[in-house]
Amino acid sequence: MRPPHRVVIVAFPGVELLDVTGPAEVFSVATRVAAEGHPGYEVRIATPDGQPVVTSSGVRLVADLALDDVAPGDVDTLLVSGAVRVDGAGVEPVLDEAVVDWLRRSAAGPERVGSICAGAHLLAAAGLLDGLRATTHWLTAPRLAADHPRVHVDPDPIFVRAGRVWTCAGITAGMDMALAMVAADHGPELALATARMMVMYVKRSGGQSQFSVPLTAAPATPADAGATPAGDRIDELRGWIGEHLTDDLSADALAARLHLSVRHFSRLFRRRTSTTPAAYVESARLEAARRLLQDSDHGLPEVAALSGLGSVESLHRSFRRRLGTTPAEYRRRFR
Repeated sequence: MRPPHRVVIVAFPGVELLDVTGPAEVFSVATRVAAEGHPGYEVRIATPDGQPVVTSSGVRLVADLALDDVAPGDVDTLLVSGAVRVDGAGVEPVLDEAVVDWLRRSAAGPERVGSICAGAHLLAAAGLLDGLRATTHWLTAPRLAADHPRVHVDPDPIFVRAGRVWTCAGITAGMDMALAMVAADHGPELALATARMMVMYVKRSGGQSQFSVPLTAAPATPADAGATPAGDRIDELRGWIGEHLTDDLSADALAARLHLSVRHFSRLFRRRTSTTPAAYVESARLEAARRLLQDSDHGLPEVAALSGLGSVESLHRSFRRRLGTTPAEYRRRFR
C-alpha cells in the first residue's frame, strides 16, 4: 500500500481556528471513509517554534512540530492558514514574519502549496503568488491586490487552483478547497462520500461566487458621496434591476429611469457600487442564470432568455469570461 499523503498545516499566534481545523477534518474524514487499503492522509500542524498557539477564538492549538523541523521531503501538501485584525480602521491581514521567512526558504519542496483565507497574504509576501491568479477573503482582497501588483487577484471564487498553488476565500472555504484536493487526489467518489459524512454543501466548487450580487456594493460611510439621496436611489435601482432582468438595462435606459445624464448616472453608480452599470447588470443576469441552471430543468435557450442574457451565445460568453466554465459544466457540477 502506498504511504499516506502528508499534509502540513502552518499555524501561528492569532490564527483563525477553522482555517486549521476545517481542512484537517476534511482530510481526516476522507481517510476514515476511504476503502480498506486506501492510503488516506496524515495531517500535522506546524508552528514557528513548535509551541502551542492561541487562536483568534482563544482556543489553544497544540503543534506537532516546529517549522524548521519540517523536512522538504516529508510534506506533500503544505497549507498556510491566515489571521486578520479588526479595528476601527477596518480589517487587516496578519503577516507573521517567521512564517513568511520560512516560506521563502522552504515552500519550493512540496508538490502542492495552498492558503486558507488571509493566508494568501503570507504566500504573496513570500513571492509564491507572483504571476498567478489567486483569491482570498473578499474583505482583504483589495489589500492583497494593492500590496502585490504581480498577483492576479480575483476576489470572487471560493477557491482558485493555479498549477501547484491553491488559494481560497474566507474560513469555511478552506473546507471546500480541501474537499477539492481530495477529489483531485482520489477521485470524486471519495470526495462525495467525505462531504456526505460531514454534511457539507458539496455543490460549492471553485467557480462559485463568495456571495451574491446584491452584497457586492461597496458599503457607504457618512463621508462617502454615495451616502446621499442619489446614492439611495442607486440602491433602489439595484433592487429594481434584480426584478427586471429581461428589460432594457443599458446605461442610457437606467439613467433615464433616474432622470440623470448617462455620465452623471455612471459616475454615481460606480461610486456607490465600485463597478460599472454594465458590469453590474451582467453579474445580476449571470447570477440568475446560475440559479436557473442549479434549480430548474430549463434548457440553455430558456435560461438565457429568462436571465436577460438573451442568447445561448451570450450565456456562454458570460460563463467563460466570469467563471471560466460553460453553462453545461456548471449545471453538471452544481445540480
